[in-house]
Amino acid sequence: MASEKLAMAEHVEKHDSITPEAEGHALPGHSDLKTSTEAHAAIENEHNMTPWQALKLYPKAVGWSLLLSCAIIMEGYDVVLIGSFFGFPAFNEKYGGLMSDGSYGLAAKWQAALTNSMSCGQIIGLFINGIVSERYGYRKTLMACLASTVAFIFILFFAPNVQTLVVGELLMGIPLGVYQTLTVTYASEVCPVALRAYLTTYVNLCWVFGQLIASGVLKGLADRTDEWAYRIPFSIQWVWPIPIFIGVYLAPESPWWLVRQDRREDAVKAVRRLTRADIQGFNPEETVSMIIYTNALEKRVQTGSSYLDCFKGTDLRRTEIACCVWAVQSLCGAGLMGYSTVFYQRAGLAISQSFTMSLAQYAIGVVGTVSSWVMMTYFGRRTLYVSGLVMLAVVLFVIGFVSIAPATSAISWATGSMLLVYTFVYDSTIGPVCFSLVSEMPSSRLRIKTVVLARNLYNVLNLVTGIIIPYMLNVDAWNWRGKSGFFWGALCVSCLVWSFFRLPEPKGRSYAELDVLFENKVRTRHFPAAKTGLVQDELKGEGSA
Repeated sequence: MASEKLAMAEHVEKHDSITPEAEGHALPGHSDLKTSTEAHAAIENEHNMTPWQALKLYPKAVGWSLLLSCAIIMEGYDVVLIGSFFGFPAFNEKYGGLMSDGSYGLAAKWQAALTNSMSCGQIIGLFINGIVSERYGYRKTLMACLASTVAFIFILFFAPNVQTLVVGELLMGIPLGVYQTLTVTYASEVCPVALRAYLTTYVNLCWVFGQLIASGVLKGLADRTDEWAYRIPFSIQWVWPIPIFIGVYLAPESPWWLVRQDRREDAVKAVRRLTRADIQGFNPEETVSMIIYTNALEKRVQTGSSYLDCFKGTDLRRTEIACCVWAVQSLCGAGLMGYSTVFYQRAGLAISQSFTMSLAQYAIGVVGTVSSWVMMTYFGRRTLYVSGLVMLAVVLFVIGFVSIAPATSAISWATGSMLLVYTFVYDSTIGPVCFSLVSEMPSSRLRIKTVVLARNLYNVLNLVTGIIIPYMLNVDAWNWRGKSGFFWGALCVSCLVWSFFRLPEPKGRSYAELDVLFENKVRTRHFPAAKTGLVQDELKGEGSA
């Protein structure tokens, strides 16, 4: 049966087979025939596995993935914390100055500096992560970052001036950058195909949880006028690192990383720790053989493991897709969501009430992320992503046209309310689906580095948006306010055009199948129906002909 599957793979899209057995390419570990047979059996099992069956088989993997993904809560918390502090009286009196409208606030340049210093730190952390995690493993890298996070929070907590805050945010961004890639990569590598989309998009839910917690904390402290109004929110960040550190210490390493280190037996042990031992018909050896098979397949097509290899051959297309998918998150106007508090304050709401509305906004984000799991099950990633961009563009243009009217309390209310609609659409489509796509598009040997490049492109774009959005909204700068919707709406349409023509659908595909599809240069619109020759359902009829 295995030989028939390999023979049929040669007919995929009229290209030669790229299976590693072709042309005598050796597979590491067991004998070539045994490894190949076990690999195809594992691919077949994953292809036919339902989400419920996968959940019963991989409950431990789900638990470890959920725990490690909680590190992202810290990023979502810190991002909202800094953005919301711009509308926080006690913070503005300590670190800002008197504005032209008689209120205290930070100048646009310092708002941009605080926002962008974290992005700069994340860029540094991401590039370090791409090298260090591949050498020392995901667990050790994550534990080192959690320990450094505890130290960097001290700088933010005791910052005497805005300059020190900028330095603290820069350093804090380094471990946060590592969390961005390691958590989603770990989630994508410890779970089967049937659970991959849910566990990778859970990362977005953790990000929203961080936003929700930050908004709740700020609402509770909005009426305070002393230094603890902003020091308590900083100190709460010490809550996460220690329990997550303990969890990471106890968690198994990614079997994919262990295979890349030629540690087959350790990979088998890791798979056993990720699955239930009492499920009949499951063989950890087969799963590891599938990983070895995929790794050898990528070696067969000369997939390297350096940053430069991300831009060679078929990996160039995969890198483009991953990078652009994450860039869209920045280009579609998502940065405006962090400023809804400002719009509500301009509408005449009290400080506490404006934070209540922000709290509702992030609660809507939680509902949106959960609803994306249901929609992805039926519609897939591509459909949800493209349709999400259509709806976001409409919302942004509505915000723009509403703002043409003279500035009044009603206009600010309308703008802030449309941002609530924007949040729901974003967190049920673009936000969570992005995390699934960027982890599925790269080859396994280049996954961590491709995700690093994608996230760093996102961070670079955030540097730009972090500069221009404060100027768009600041009363002493451009003062565009709601008219910013026209600018971001136009960019959103551009993102929609790219996504329609370049974004493929990876739903239900194992990593080995995706390797075959990309190597055979399958067109975007043909991805859902294209045959790879790696699963039995595709060979029915052909094998008997």
